[in-house]
Amino acid sequence: MENALKLDGKRVLITGASRGIGAMAARCVGALGGEVVLVDLLSCAALRDEFNGRGIRAQSFQADVAKRAELEQVAAACGPVAAAVACAGICPFEDWLSDSGWDEIFHQVMDVNLLGPINVARVWLPRLVAQGGGKLVMVGSIAGRMGGTSPIVQPHYVASKGGVHALVYWLAQRYAPKGVRINGVAPGPVETEMTATTPYDTARFPLGRRAKPEEIAWPIAFLCGSGADFMSGAILDVNGGLFVG
Repeated sequence: MENALKLDGKRVLITGASRGIGAMAARCVGALGGEVVLVDLLSCAALRDEFNGRGIRAQSFQADVAKRAELEQVAAACGPVAAAVACAGICPFEDWLSDSGWDEIFHQVMDVNLLGPINVARVWLPRLVAQGGGKLVMVGSIAGRMGGTSPIVQPHYVASKGGVHALVYWLAQRYAPKGVRINGVAPGPVETEMTATTPYDTARFPLGRRAKPEEIAWPIAFLCGSGADFMSGAILDVNGGLFVG
């Protein structure tokens, strides 16, 4: 029996790939034999060179996921992909009751966290359909399930990630008949640069700790491969037991 977890010969595009979960997802894809297309507002050149130096084919592009035209340019330059992962996200902590620029911050969060995945879908879904199928993975959050696990998490982030989950459901119903499987991952708190200063009461976490980035990245990589061929419209709750439902 063929190993359905391998990604040999498959090219996977990942947004938000410069660090955190996105960078680790790229490493997992590479470890499974896949090629990677790294996309981020920041440069991914160092990570690309690391992969190429290890014999893993990699490309990198700087693009703003909130700008569809920039993603169209990436798609034209990188060539066909077997899977696309919408991982780019931000999580500001400014108080939502503050009048100090919070409205602008709200729109920034929605642009990156929700419009970004929509743009990934608008750019790559037609290409995946045209080539006969593929995978699209969107990274949501436990915040979109239960409102967050830290008192400083704000409603713009919660709403944006809940929107990502709803988008997975909406797209999956429409694109499964066209050969594209669309699924999501909802991580619990993860040890990344984005959450480094976030206070968490890990004593109340069932596993007593936050996740390591690779513990979220491996499920993402799984959803990109043939082992997930019968999955469509699923949100994998990877949260150490914090949310069960």
